Amino acid sequence: MSFSVHIQPSGREFTMQRDETVLGAAISAGVGLPYGCKDGACGSCKCKLVEGRVIHGAHQAKALSDEEEAAGYLLTCCATPQTDLVIEAKQVVGMGDFPVQKMPTRVISMERAAPDVIILKLQLPANNSFGFRAGQYVEFILKEGGRRSYSMANAPHTLKDAPSSIELHLRHMPGGKFTDHVFGNMKEKEILRMEGPFGTFFLREDSERPIVLLASGTGFAPIKAIIEHMRHQGITRPTRLYWGCRAKPDLYLHEWAEQQARELPWLTYVPVLSEPTEQDAWTGRTGFVHQAVLQDLPDLSAHEVYACGAPVMVQSAQRDFEKQAGLSDEYFYADAFTSEADKH
Repeated sequence: MSFSVHIQPSGREFTMQRDETVLGAAISAGVGLPYGCKDGACGSCKCKLVEGRVIHGAHQAKALSDEEEAAGYLLTCCATPQTDLVIEAKQVVGMGDFPVQKMPTRVISMERAAPDVIILKLQLPANNSFGFRAGQYVEFILKEGGRRSYSMANAPHTLKDAPSSIELHLRHMPGGKFTDHVFGNMKEKEILRMEGPFGTFFLREDSERPIVLLASGTGFAPIKAIIEHMRHQGITRPTRLYWGCRAKPDLYLHEWAEQQARELPWLTYVPVLSEPTEQDAWTGRTGFVHQAVLQDLPDLSAHEVYACGAPVMVQSAQRDFEKQAGLSDEYFYADAFTSEADKH
């Protein structure tokens, strides 16, 4: 049985089957709806159900509470239709530019950037047509059928380099099927199966608003790609990069960020450590990274914010930026890095 889905206020429409999720059908139809994890953990795809009925699959209460569901909200990533639907959601322009593809990739190099972070470079197939927007992610398809998601850390224009490759930043999650392999037995030239691009976390280039880039941990990866893209495109909007980590070794590309800030007049870099050690001899900012933003920018009403990292950081930033600094939720773009532990 098929149903129609009408998106307000864009007027876009598509049809879908009863056993599909709204988000999956929208991606297949090239209709841009906001989303992040696709697993019911981050809440990025939450929107208003104006008409119709859906059934939600497994999801986290922090992504969609019972009260929010009762008030007419849905998570498109885990909602399946029972009737025709009318949904109110922000249209993400340009989502159909780069079709989702499955492809093999070859491991080129593995660089240990921190004790628990590897920078992984993967070669794309020859004559590939893979394209993406800076900030998007890919999924690895594991042998037993599971999937793991990682953001590209290089900008799209670098695909023209030889060999054509993507860069990913992986933090070791002890006990994790994929990262245990990456940090243990993975060898150069190994073949991995990958699908992408996914996600709506990328720079809105039709805006002139000043930008706050907010990262925690390896949430720095898509932020790095966005900075590279801005530099390549000659985008000079005033931009402040805040990177929060626990201790100094976790700022695994600290020198790279410092160099970008020296070379780009429009970029300011503010590293923030929450638990610096005595060995760090840290004299910089400390505390929660989103609080550092509020200290520097108590009025965010004219800004755009792009936040990527642990769900608790992303959620705290959105809440406090809107309540304390006047940021409109229309201009808060997020990618919460969810692990398997976040989904249960």
